[in-house]
Amino acid sequence: MSDLAPMREQVYGDPRPKEHFDRFHERARTREPDWAYELTRIVTSLYAYTLLRARAISVENVPGRGPVILAPNHFSFMDHFLMGCYIRRKVRFMAKSQLFKGPMQFIYTHGGVFPVRRGARDEETFITAETILARGGAITMYCEGGRSRTGKVAEQAKPGIGRLALETGAPVVPIAIHGSSRIRNWKRLQFPKTTIQYGEPIRWPAIENPTREQQQAVADQILVEIRRLYTGLEEHGRRGILRRLREERRAQRRAPKGAAIA
Repeated sequence: MSDLAPMREQVYGDPRPKEHFDRFHERARTREPDWAYELTRIVTSLYAYTLLRARAISVENVPGRGPVILAPNHFSFMDHFLMGCYIRRKVRFMAKSQLFKGPMQFIYTHGGVFPVRRGARDEETFITAETILARGGAITMYCEGGRSRTGKVAEQAKPGIGRLALETGAPVVPIAIHGSSRIRNWKRLQFPKTTIQYGEPIRWPAIENPTREQQQAVADQILVEIRRLYTGLEEHGRRGILRRLREERRAQRRAPKGAAIA
């Protein structure tokens, strides 16, 4: 028996036409997130800080201004909020189009979220993301596409994040979120300790029309870095990673000026 609570069946198709979502994209391109973003941040951060004992490592790697693509692994619906609760910038998220209905539609649109129609060549999503980045905004995009259903980081990335990185030239910050695969166990009254580690930004020169192979190669490089961070947390734990980082900083301070640290 799996120690992970079961997930709902994946639904990829959305029967609603592209035009149904045009208003959501228009709002995301022309307006900033409003009070709904801050309210959601407060509520989800309190949950993260207390029940999930969430802590961040190296959040200073996220640029304080200018365009940036944030690239976490994806296990849980809480990953958006865990990744964003330590960042003072308003981070814009993509969400599957099926979520844009009912009362949550209001929260998403006012919180700066925009839809992606999974299973379709959704050019509107890329136009919206690139518009936000051109204004110096922060975008979150998952290498793996949908949530992992195994509790493990995926073996291969989707090329979309490679396309966005190459077409905009925006830096990408790989992020490992450890522990969130067990968040859905809350029904069993199990609340995992979660850690968010922000890697160093990676940047590629902008390319006007990157090939599919170029997109995939960049996406794969990002996923390799996410997996490296995640494996480190898995093997050494939060305290072990913090100890290693402190030792590296001490070694850098002791090193003669201009000397390289192995």
